Amino acid sequence: MCIVMGAQKSIHAGKAKIDVHVDFSHKLCASLMLPTLRNSDSPLSLVIGSLCIKHPNLFGGSEKLDVSWDKGLYDSNILVAYRRPRPKWLAQQSFVLQHSLSPEIGIHGIPVNNFSRSGSGGVNLSRLSVGLDLKEPASTKWSSSTSIKFEHVRPLNDDGHSISRDHDGLPLTCSGSPHDSMVVLKQESRYAKANDCSFFHFNLQIEQGIPVLSKWLIFNRFKFVASKGIKLGPAFLLTRLTGGSIVGDMAPYQAFSIGGIGSVRGYGEGAVGSGRSCLVANSELTVPLNKMLEGAVFLDCGTDLRSGHLVPGNPALRRGKPGCGIGMGYGLRFKSQFGHFQVDYAINAYQQRTLYFGLSNLAS
Repeated sequence: MCIVMGAQKSIHAGKAKIDVHVDFSHKLCASLMLPTLRNSDSPLSLVIGSLCIKHPNLFGGSEKLDVSWDKGLYDSNILVAYRRPRPKWLAQQSFVLQHSLSPEIGIHGIPVNNFSRSGSGGVNLSRLSVGLDLKEPASTKWSSSTSIKFEHVRPLNDDGHSISRDHDGLPLTCSGSPHDSMVVLKQESRYAKANDCSFFHFNLQIEQGIPVLSKWLIFNRFKFVASKGIKLGPAFLLTRLTGGSIVGDMAPYQAFSIGGIGSVRGYGEGAVGSGRSCLVANSELTVPLNKMLEGAVFLDCGTDLRSGHLVPGNPALRRGKPGCGIGMGYGLRFKSQFGHFQVDYAINAYQQRTLYFGLSNLAS
């Protein structure tokens, strides 16, 4: 059980707009789906909130400035984006500065309760990136974007101190030092086609590490997501296939994590496996029960394609992850003007049951 109290407020200061959203979450640990990652006596540890500042005309030439800060129970993200106006036939330029801090339970987490949950492995990632985003003008079905960024990644323990090795003494970075640095060129292409009875979405991401300095990472990483939806009378069938691989230099945190609510339900986050490659298939059939409520049945499966041992330190083997898994179950989808609420009940291949809650698309 989780009791959430919150407030949201929008403030206009001249041409700028400030959005503040704060939630005070009081947890009953006996029934929480997420494990306790850190022990903290600070009242701020129970606060979930976001702060967003937007200015539509910073220097009088339609330059846009967005500053946002999001804080979760165990993670935080700060994003500063400055966008210059461009003609419609040219790419939209955005200068982006971002810093995030989050626990790396997908790779270094410890599967518990027959892999239905993931406990903290005591590894957190601090990521700092700065660079340029270029968003190409969209055609009728295709759109694409390109970015080039400098990234600085630093593993931390739960006390916030830099670490270069995990509890087993194996490296957490590719360089072996307390941090990794890299310049990453990323290309993302999206295709979307839809009609009254079906839709098809395809997304392809390709990342190339550029070795500006000899110690910086050089690699190629790609990931694709293909989704197909078909209306079957009053019901709707959704299928999705996700895959990816990485070659070249690699740190453990770059591995593909398999398992969890966005991957294979019935397992904890990353509890199925973590490898240099991955393949995950999802299928879900929803049936309307009334105007606001839908019932769903689903089947998920995923595999690391036997690439877990190719990740430096082989964290999947040391955590006892199976490398492949199947989850199935049923759930409810509640839709309203305030957002979409989702409840899923899943069972994995080890006959362990898991209950998921989700809330998305909140109205502002």
